[in-house]
Amino acid sequence: MTCALTQTLVHGYVDGELDLIKCLEIERHLEACPACAQAHADLEALRAAVQNSSLYSETPPGLAKRVQSSLREASQEDRSVGLSRRRVLAVAASLALITAGGWGLVRVLSVRSADGFLTQELVASHVRSQMLASHRFDVASSDPHTVKPWFEGKLDFSPTVKDLVAQGFPLIGGRLDYLHGRAVAALVYQRRKHTINLFIWPSSPGDEAVPKSATRQGFHILEWTRSGMTFCAVSDLNENELQDFVLLIQG
Repeated sequence: MTCALTQTLVHGYVDGELDLIKCLEIERHLEACPACAQAHADLEALRAAVQNSSLYSETPPGLAKRVQSSLREASQEDRSVGLSRRRVLAVAASLALITAGGWGLVRVLSVRSADGFLTQELVASHVRSQMLASHRFDVASSDPHTVKPWFEGKLDFSPTVKDLVAQGFPLIGGRLDYLHGRAVAALVYQRRKHTINLFIWPSSPGDEAVPKSATRQGFHILEWTRSGMTFCAVSDLNENELQDFVLLIQG
């Protein structure tokens, strides 16, 4: 893939609009081309900044009292405008409700859109780790005391790495990954011939702590927040066994 084609498609790649084959071609090009990789990093940073910006602003303190005071003064000048004032207040109240409802809808849709995009990112990363040997491991080991120290200095947090070989979920390695505009830890476990990617990163203040589940393209995703960290397990393993894995990680 050429630089010109990559620059044309990179926006669709960042927005998750391309098919898997195109995504893999772009990723191979980004690994070999520093200029395109920098352009991609700049675009990711811009998207993260837009997602983190607030679309909601609080009503300035005292605004309601100032509006009411202005209406009272106008009423004292001309009693005949009493009916008009009531109409103005009714219209203002209606507009306020519409505005509040509109902002609420924007915020809900933004959250849903962000959740959907994160799910898409998780599945794409899991699939890449199965298709590209270079994306599967940065450190290949079944020893948590080897995998956990490897992340030191590479992340701004220390992921918990559990040894679950006795429970039938052996650790096989770990890697750095990039999700939702930040670097994350990806721990790789196995269940028979099924791979489980466990993504970990610090949670944001106010993140929902209730566990979430989703299924995309035949892959199960279980997400939860605990002790200031977000965890996402992704696998084509059946959902019951994946839930057993999650309970072991949480235990």
